[in-house]
Amino acid sequence: MKVLKTSSLIIFLVLVNGVFSSPPDDPVKCISNNTNCIITNAYGAFNDRSPCRASQVLYPATEKELISMVASASKSNTKVKAATRYSHSIPKLACPGGQDGIIISTNKLNHVMNVDVVNRRMTVESGVLLRDLISKAAKNGLALPYTPYWWGLTVAGLLATGAHGSSLWGKGSAVHEYVVSMRIVTPATADEGYAKVRSLTKSDEELNAAKVSLGVLGVVSQVTLQLEPMFKRSITYVTKNDSDLGDELIGFGKEHEFGDVRWYPSQKMAVYRIDDRVSINQSGNGLYDYPALGSSTSAQLAAFRGTEELQEATRDANGKCLNAQLATRTAEASGYGLTNNGTIFTGYPVIGQNNRLQSSGSCLDSKEDGLLTICSWDSRLQVAFFYETAFSISLSSLSSFIKDVEKLVELEPQALCGLEFYGGFLLRYVKASGAYLGKTKDSVDFNFVYYRSKDPLTPRLFEDTIEEIEQIGLFKYGGLPHWGKNRNSAFKEVINKYPNAHKFLSVKRKYDPQRIFSNEWTNQILGLRKGKMILRDGCALEGLCICSEDRHCAPTKKYYCRPGKVYKKARVCAFEG
Repeated sequence: MKVLKTSSLIIFLVLVNGVFSSPPDDPVKCISNNTNCIITNAYGAFNDRSPCRASQVLYPATEKELISMVASASKSNTKVKAATRYSHSIPKLACPGGQDGIIISTNKLNHVMNVDVVNRRMTVESGVLLRDLISKAAKNGLALPYTPYWWGLTVAGLLATGAHGSSLWGKGSAVHEYVVSMRIVTPATADEGYAKVRSLTKSDEELNAAKVSLGVLGVVSQVTLQLEPMFKRSITYVTKNDSDLGDELIGFGKEHEFGDVRWYPSQKMAVYRIDDRVSINQSGNGLYDYPALGSSTSAQLAAFRGTEELQEATRDANGKCLNAQLATRTAEASGYGLTNNGTIFTGYPVIGQNNRLQSSGSCLDSKEDGLLTICSWDSRLQVAFFYETAFSISLSSLSSFIKDVEKLVELEPQALCGLEFYGGFLLRYVKASGAYLGKTKDSVDFNFVYYRSKDPLTPRLFEDTIEEIEQIGLFKYGGLPHWGKNRNSAFKEVINKYPNAHKFLSVKRKYDPQRIFSNEWTNQILGLRKGKMILRDGCALEGLCICSEDRHCAPTKKYYCRPGKVYKKARVCAFEG
């Protein structure tokens, strides 16, 4: 009971405590004068946990400087990759491919170039944060209607990975659907000076490649987005039994423009966010500040992690389930981060301007305090450590997928409690896209976060259930993995799921024939190099492979490679103790 009380206090403080925070550090670290560098992501580790090295990092402040840097790399046939301010891609998209490669950081390409109020368009440099784009648009009476929920992404970074909000309305929730033009710097011939700026508009078919590019075409310089007049939204959260979830999801998404759902299968519960436009004249100054994206004290996070590791080591499923229930009750009582006036939550509906409700991340705006408080995932103190999986299931397969998950929960009712402590399944709606690497069908995106051991050879409690859910979604139902999230195994033969992949690869060959913007990882997921799982002892525990032998799991700890319980073609690491 002592463990539960400690964890309960931590959960409560993390969810509702407003504190200052040390903003995240730059993901690129160099020994001297921006040379001999290592780049990581915001979580401090790529999927294979290996370091990503580069010879140097460059910080262009203008497009002219960017052109010069790309030209130099092109002339010398040197590998190069763009890096963003906070580096939130989990796969190795930012690695330049070898310690002689070059990193081009977009940190200084962070200016709003133009706001055309009459035509409702905004042109920004590639390194502008979503937070700043939203703010600048609002000051001019404009809104980017659909965005990711985390505003610490750069414009080019979120476009490269197809980041989105939640909507089946209009063009849908993916930001790249609102791109009207781009300027991208790519390699070129010697006669062209080894680099050139390609200016693409909606009339250029190649824009469908550039606006979701995984960073393999070049470095985006500028982006112009189509905006709308500012509007207000009304948000109400409703908690229901999940018995009809599969039947209700499609209708809910079509009825509510910005609606999403949080699903807690072990608790037999779904939380529907009823989120729609209302008249700009309606009163209300609501604010969304999602607790998990706000500041947390490092001491609280360390104590929580200690509790979680103890529960894993002792296989304390009851403790995990009690903590999950407390977390969901606390989130419900606090309005899931909503306040009616920017200060307190007094009840639903919460009404406010779109810019105050669409995205959040207050830990980025906090004051430096020597790491006493941090964004909860900040890797400098090595406190939190987790996986994040996200894949989209087409509307036609949605009900069947949910039924399969429910069957797994019936077999092991406590299996998803650890996942539910982190917010359960977040279900967001995404429309089919014309982008070559965008969503191929109208879909629901399933996003979930769960415990990751700091020891790569230590299995997780109920490892097999989450692995089976991943394989059911990705392989049984052909789900598309989010390009910026997921474990390596999610991308197995992924390029075959995109009917326009050949068009993307044609543009890639044209823009970067030497493949200086490619690395081993992107070559594999794009089918340019035969992809292979990293087969070694314990590889399935990390998602580096799908197990085919017991040694890929942890046989000395009684985890063996077994068929799935519902999806028999799945291969998972199951505990037999």
